[in-house]
Amino acid sequence: MPGIPVSGQPHFDKLPPLSLYVHIPWCIRKCPYCDFYSHEKHSTIPEKEYLDVLRQDLELSLPMIWGRKISSIFIGGGTPSLLSAKGIDQLLSFIRELLPVLPDAEISMEANPGTFEAGKFKSYRESGINRLSIGIQSFNPHFLHELGRIHDHDEARAAIEIARRYFDNINLDLMYGLPRQTLEQLKDDVSVALSYEPAHLSFYQLTIEPNTYYFKHPPVLPDEDILDQMQKWIESSTSAAGFEHYEVSAYARTRRQCFHNKNYWLFGDYLGIGAAAHSKITLPDQSVIRQMRLRNPLLYMGGIEQGIPLEEQFEVPVSDLGFEFMMNALRLMDGFSPALFANRTGLNFSVINEAVTEAVKRGLLMASPAHVQPTELGKRFLNDLQQIFLPD
Repeated sequence: MPGIPVSGQPHFDKLPPLSLYVHIPWCIRKCPYCDFYSHEKHSTIPEKEYLDVLRQDLELSLPMIWGRKISSIFIGGGTPSLLSAKGIDQLLSFIRELLPVLPDAEISMEANPGTFEAGKFKSYRESGINRLSIGIQSFNPHFLHELGRIHDHDEARAAIEIARRYFDNINLDLMYGLPRQTLEQLKDDVSVALSYEPAHLSFYQLTIEPNTYYFKHPPVLPDEDILDQMQKWIESSTSAAGFEHYEVSAYARTRRQCFHNKNYWLFGDYLGIGAAAHSKITLPDQSVIRQMRLRNPLLYMGGIEQGIPLEEQFEVPVSDLGFEFMMNALRLMDGFSPALFANRTGLNFSVINEAVTEAVKRGLLMASPAHVQPTELGKRFLNDLQQIFLPD
C-alpha cells in the first residue's frame, strides 16, 4: 500500500471557500436508523435561549474567520423546521449582521413533512431560505411506519405541494435498501418523487450504524443483487428525467447541484455552530483545524455562557490532508483537477503520485495532468479506492 508520505508545512495561495452550518439538535421522534446527534423533543424547545447561544457561538468564532465571505448556509438537524418562522428570521438576521454573506449565497434548510405549515414556510422563504431539503425517505406507508417517520404518505405529498408554492429549489431525500424492500417498491418511490419535478434528489442506501435501534435489532435487508438492481434503476430513471448523477448519493438538474455539500466534498472550509456541530477551518497561519461543539444541548448552552463551546479541537496532521481531500473528492462522479487538490490542501499534487499510480494500475482511477476521476470500477468499489490514499 503506497499511502501518502508528507513532511513540511502546507502553503495556501488563497483560502478555500467558507460555508456556515447551523445545527438544530431536536426532533419529534428518533428514527431507528438515525445516528445523527439529535434529541427527541419531550417538551417545548428552548428556542429563544438556543438562538441566543448560537449568536454567542458565532461571535466567539469570528476571530478565526475574520473578513471571510460566506458562500452558503445550511440549517440542519435534528429537525430545523421545528423552529418558528420568527426564530428562523432571527437566526438569519444575526448571521447577516455578523458575517459577510454573499448576495447569491445558497441558504438551505432541512424540513420534515410532519412539521409543514403553509404560513410558516412562506415566512421561511421571505426570511431568505432559498433551498429546501425535505426528508421524505419513502412514499410507501409501510416503510414510513417501519422507519419510524412521524409523517404518513399523504403528509409527504402535501409537504411537497406546500414547498412548491414558495420554493423552486427543492431537494427530496429518499432511502432505498429498506427492510425487505423489493425492486418494484423502490420503483414506485422513484416514480412518485420524479412526478414532482424537484430540482435535486438524494438517494441514501439504508446502512446499519452503531448506536441506533436497528443496530441492536437488525432488520432483514435486501441482498446485494437486489441492491445493485435498485442502484441501477435509480441511475437510469433519474438520467432519463434529466438529472445528473454528480455525487455518490446526489442527483441534480442543470445548475441545481448543492453548493454547500460540494464544498464539503471538495475540502472547502465550513464553520459549524450549534450542539454537536463540526468545523473544518484553514487558518491564516496555514494550519487546518477541526472542531466539534459540545454534543448535549444543555451542556453546549452552558459551555457557551462560559466561553467554552468545544468538546474537541485539533490540527489536522499534514500527512492526513491528502487523504482527507481524496476521501471526499472521490465521491464526485466527475472528479477534480490536480490544481484544486493543491488549492484545498496546500500541498503539491506530487505527494499523492505513488498512490494515484497504484489506483490507476488497479483500474479504479483515471488520471491525467489536468484531471483525476474514478472509473466505473472505482465508483463501485469506492471504499477500496479511498483506502489506497491512507497515510503511511
